[in-house]
Amino acid sequence: MSEPCLLCQIVEGRIPSKVIYEDDVSIAILDFSGAAIGHTFIVPKAHHTIFEQVPDDIVARVFENANKVSSTLFESLEVQGTNIFVANGIAAGQQVPHFFVHVIPRVEGDGIDIQWAPKQLGEEEMSTIELTLKEQIKDVVSFVEEKKKSSPIEKKTVIITSKKGEDNYLVKQIKRIP
Repeated sequence: MSEPCLLCQIVEGRIPSKVIYEDDVSIAILDFSGAAIGHTFIVPKAHHTIFEQVPDDIVARVFENANKVSSTLFESLEVQGTNIFVANGIAAGQQVPHFFVHVIPRVEGDGIDIQWAPKQLGEEEMSTIELTLKEQIKDVVSFVEEKKKSSPIEKKTVIITSKKGEDNYLVKQIKRIP
């Protein structure tokens, strides 16, 4: 049997960590090699590899806890801001195959650079992207709604198909798993 992921081992208490907050759904732990003093991870206790796999109620709680941690950082460390983000998939910098949220305390001139050069798109390109995303999100929304309707006890076999030349949302989701 393979060893659980690093964050699952932390959740299970098998790896020592500095837990600053915990509830029934998630834990908030300090990052030993964070971008700044107080850099915190909000980690769901249940293992989910990427964001799209996490149930909505867990996502809501994790971000509620990220808000609590952010407020605490403002008050206790007298920071001037926080970055709250998710590295979702390998291309986005996700290094551990377990969804979690970063809360990074910020002060002016701290040297942390998460800026990017904006890409200017023409009106035609923006319109094309808009139409593509509007059409694709219908598939995502209908899939999520159907998933909510099905009973958690009921098992279903799903055959993933797509029209020739079209990509499938579920297949793309799997390709992002680190």
